[in-house]
Amino acid sequence: MTILEDLQWRGLYADCTDAAALTQRLAEGPIALYCGFDPTADSLHVGNLVPLLALRRFQRAGHRPIALAGGATGMVGDPSGKSDERNLQTPEQVAHNITAIREQLSRFLDFTAAGNPARLVDNATWTAPLSFLEFLRDVGKHFSVNVMMAKDSVRSRLEGDGGISYTEFSYMLLQANDFLHLRTNLNCELQVGATDQWGNITAGTDLIRKKLGAPAWGLTFPLLTKADGTKYGKSASGAVWLDAKRTSPYRFYQFFINADDADVIKLLKVLTFLSHEEISALETGMKANPGARAAQKALARELTTLVHGGGALTAAIKASEILFGGSLDGVTEELFNDVVGEIPTKELASSSLAEPGVPLTDLLVHSGLATSKGQARKDIEGGGINLNNVRVTDVARAVTTADLHFGKYVLLRKGKRTYAVINVK
Repeated sequence: MTILEDLQWRGLYADCTDAAALTQRLAEGPIALYCGFDPTADSLHVGNLVPLLALRRFQRAGHRPIALAGGATGMVGDPSGKSDERNLQTPEQVAHNITAIREQLSRFLDFTAAGNPARLVDNATWTAPLSFLEFLRDVGKHFSVNVMMAKDSVRSRLEGDGGISYTEFSYMLLQANDFLHLRTNLNCELQVGATDQWGNITAGTDLIRKKLGAPAWGLTFPLLTKADGTKYGKSASGAVWLDAKRTSPYRFYQFFINADDADVIKLLKVLTFLSHEEISALETGMKANPGARAAQKALARELTTLVHGGGALTAAIKASEILFGGSLDGVTEELFNDVVGEIPTKELASSSLAEPGVPLTDLLVHSGLATSKGQARKDIEGGGINLNNVRVTDVARAVTTADLHFGKYVLLRKGKRTYAVINVK
């Protein structure tokens, strides 16, 4: 199966400037291709994985990927897919974000591969030295304003209330010039990106044709969306980031383990390197036994390992097991804090735990797991209460400082999955 056939099977093929010609070119031998990533934040997010992993798929197929960090375009802001003008970032913000994003890009591509090593470039290196007059003469004169206004990214903004500034209107020219530069200097023949980049990509292929008379292609992938059409990659607390400081490996793992049945097979195709046979087997298994959630577990396992590494996966699984009654032995405070963030928490003064301690029945009422001391006693006697994931059957049990984890936490559970945390201060 060719790389394009694989992309089609995975649902990663939306449009191509000349599919027949690109298919023929790819059959002739390796090709250099690029995708740009603007530094709008100091971390990439789940949505960026689609084009980033596409570069990796091409590299695995023998082609030469180029990841472009947009130090120049990040100063302007891409209007594609946006209904309002972006707030311009300062040079310091862009520089900080570029540094962070470069490190993330380097995790997904092989920069030492024999024969087809990946490359990382910054468009500020060739854009910043250009004068305004040079840019107008050498790039701007090749574009019709009528054609630019017909591009979706521009037309949608012109039809809105806010319009579009000259700055954002010019963005596609900057991206087109990037493609021209890479075609001239690195023999880059293909640009890839999400469907909202189609206008920018075709601007580049047009500029290359006019300036060089050389072939160049554009290929787009569908935006990552849920079955209901909404964008994928948002949690209740916001975007799901690739930076562990923004979205912890535990929360990253949990996001994918909770993927909807209607989305999970698509996500396995788009975001993992599992084979067609492995994904088909998971799809068959899901239909036969959806309650096992084997597909979700495979998705979370593959992505957490890919983004954060095997050690982070092991830790995330360990943290997840806490919510299923797993032992707290060996759990780090950092992981426990991640779990605490998912559980209702009540505070308690440390003086309350002075010997002989606070009765567990009182603590259950304080936490909200019991409506009264009488109900708490019944729950304990019935074997339905766990203290730090250890079952308690003694109604006279008191909780003292010896029961604290990391000197400040008590984990309570009623039944199988109803948790509360006491934070002692």
